[in-house]
Amino acid sequence: MAVTYLKKAGMTAETAQTDVRATVAEMLGTLRTGGDAAAQAYAEKLDGWAGPALATADQIAAASARVPERLKDDIRFAHDNIRRFAEMQRGTIQDAEMEVRPGFIAGQKHIPVNAAGCYVPGGRYSHVASALMTITTAQVAGVGHITACSPPKPGHGIPDAILYTMNLAGAHAILNMGGVQGVAAMAMGMFGLPKADILVGPGNQYVAEAKRMLFGELGIDMFAGPTDSMVIADATADPTLVAWDLVGQAEHGYNSPVWLVTDTPALAQAVIDMVPGLIAELPETNARNAEAAWRDYADVILCDTREEMAATSDAYGPEHLHVQCADLEWWLKRLTAYGSLFLGEETTVAFGDKAAGPNHVLPTSGAARYTGGLSVQKYMKTVTWQRSTREAARPLAEATARISRLEGMEGHARTADIRLEKFFPGETFHLDAAE
Repeated sequence: MAVTYLKKAGMTAETAQTDVRATVAEMLGTLRTGGDAAAQAYAEKLDGWAGPALATADQIAAASARVPERLKDDIRFAHDNIRRFAEMQRGTIQDAEMEVRPGFIAGQKHIPVNAAGCYVPGGRYSHVASALMTITTAQVAGVGHITACSPPKPGHGIPDAILYTMNLAGAHAILNMGGVQGVAAMAMGMFGLPKADILVGPGNQYVAEAKRMLFGELGIDMFAGPTDSMVIADATADPTLVAWDLVGQAEHGYNSPVWLVTDTPALAQAVIDMVPGLIAELPETNARNAEAAWRDYADVILCDTREEMAATSDAYGPEHLHVQCADLEWWLKRLTAYGSLFLGEETTVAFGDKAAGPNHVLPTSGAARYTGGLSVQKYMKTVTWQRSTREAARPLAEATARISRLEGMEGHARTADIRLEKFFPGETFHLDAAE
């Protein structure tokens, strides 16, 4: 077996990440002490927004009226797919109980968090799809209160389509606020809102770092890095589709890795030759991002066998994994490390990014080796409970007392002893681990 790099990235996602920790730490400290006023000051300074922090019903209605009907239809189409997929996920999450021993019953429940904060990116692109993915899934999970925020445009507020989508997806409150201040406002319960139990949604490096720093006092969906994508292609693949699928993902940003894994040298070379021309067809900003990503972060890897291709993919753990090969069922069964899997040329990562249904908030930077993406489950806690008859408690108490004394935890042992004394007065028990 041999793996050959026909093109090797000169940089990694980690190489390009600026150290923003000090800046974010300072901002969070200011926001903790300054509260609402500090958040609004940052919004005015960084976003050029001096308007109200919370979007009003009138603002939402006015924004919605400005969204073209065709676009509303498309957003509703995507929302319906995402909602129904989330409902399918919710249906797989069942409460359960069992009689572990006669008279001793234990079980589990799945409880939605009380409050969630959903971050919807702004910046270069209007991320309508991120609003759908985060808010809709929280709503289906049964989260009690959903706050969403997004960077406002100076003098306007959140872009109309995003505001319309946030409202459609089920946000209970919407903040005209982005960046660290938006994250902090949701996490710290500013502007009369409940403190978020979990923060979700993609964002820039400042947003990602703020979520990382806040993790522990609340939950987050995942530690996010630049988006990445891999295509696995064999001799049956169409080089043009493969090349465009790589370019389409590379436009996310200058440091967004894209990788091609193949066992077909001719296809690999065709894609390498084709990509620069395709990038040149993109609008200027998109082309600049894709060109840098392809130049600095793209790998083209040649393998001998499909098993070697699969093993290479599993080692990378890509966020998005698109298989354009024969025998798709084999790949579905074999592959083990990816955020979301796209099988065959009839689908593409962009479908999943925008409208297909499965969530697009996915693990990056190899995290797919140990975790999945955002789902209904992320908004829920799996908790356990137990109850017992007195008779069933007897062997439990005896074993607990002996194990506790073996571990040197006498207080634990006494809580078992006292129940045996109360429930079975006058009886003798052997409760020392040495006996």
